[in-house]
Amino acid sequence: MVTRRTLGVLVALAIGAAAFGSTGQALAQDKPTVALIPGLTTDAFYITMHKGAQAAADELGAELIFQGGPEFNPTVQVPVLQAVIARQPDVILIAPTDKQQLIAPLRQAVDAGVKVITVDTFIDDGMYQDGAGEGDFPLSYIASDNVLGGRMAGEALGKAIGGTGKVYVSNVKPGISTTDQREEGFKAAMADFPDVEVLETQFNDNDANKAAAQVQAVFARNPDLAGVFGANLFSAIGAADGVKALGKTGEIRVVAFDTPARIVDDLKSGLIDIAIAQHPYDIGYEGVKAAVAVINGETVETSIGTGFTVMDAGNIDDPDVQARIYSE
Repeated sequence: MVTRRTLGVLVALAIGAAAFGSTGQALAQDKPTVALIPGLTTDAFYITMHKGAQAAADELGAELIFQGGPEFNPTVQVPVLQAVIARQPDVILIAPTDKQQLIAPLRQAVDAGVKVITVDTFIDDGMYQDGAGEGDFPLSYIASDNVLGGRMAGEALGKAIGGTGKVYVSNVKPGISTTDQREEGFKAAMADFPDVEVLETQFNDNDANKAAAQVQAVFARNPDLAGVFGANLFSAIGAADGVKALGKTGEIRVVAFDTPARIVDDLKSGLIDIAIAQHPYDIGYEGVKAAVAVINGETVETSIGTGFTVMDAGNIDDPDVQARIYSE
């Protein structure tokens, strides 16, 4: 039997619980919430980026949501983005998987009141807040200078082959901002080596096995092939495997972009000559810092660059270089 006094206590408890709940919700809402959507979740580059982002979130008292798909594909990424928008974070940090196909979905985020910053890759031409183009609305782009990275790779490969011979770029597919720019920088560097012939780019759809088969096919047509630039992780691993299958280690030189443990092993064995390491930890860390600044009403730079570390067999055991190897 519930007495009048007991009922009054229950009502008071209910009101208190409701007040506590709304207060708790307000506190949760006061805590900055940043969502990081990587290009894919299984790549060591993005795993390392996640660690940097989490470190910044812990330092700044922000909540970090990490959600992505298993492959670098806009068809996979867009539903993930839509699910994140529904969670209403304050800011979305995203590595768009296509320069054009992610413009409209990211516009939906802005229309829903969610601010957008791109990391690693960009949409449209990557020039934000300039009033030009359909994709100028993100607040900032935080990444390596991929044209510069490609140029560094080209200079390294040109020197490795003695400034003469045939080379080509092993790339993913057209339309990915970062790898497009790396190829651009590589070819610009090749202009400084007039005796080097740049063959047609081979696109491998992020399939290392396909990239390996392409090396063998290109060599069959060009037995004087001197070098390959792998414009991303899977391209570089595939190129190295293809060279190994041909029995041409040390003869066909390979320059890699990105440095997970597998690339490091290939540097030590001589299968890969040089690797250009980005700083994904820094990209994630700076991304969350910028996001929290935006939430606090501060202005951030529309472009924030991070550096590179050049790795080869001679410096790979240096502690400062080791620190730039991507997490697994």
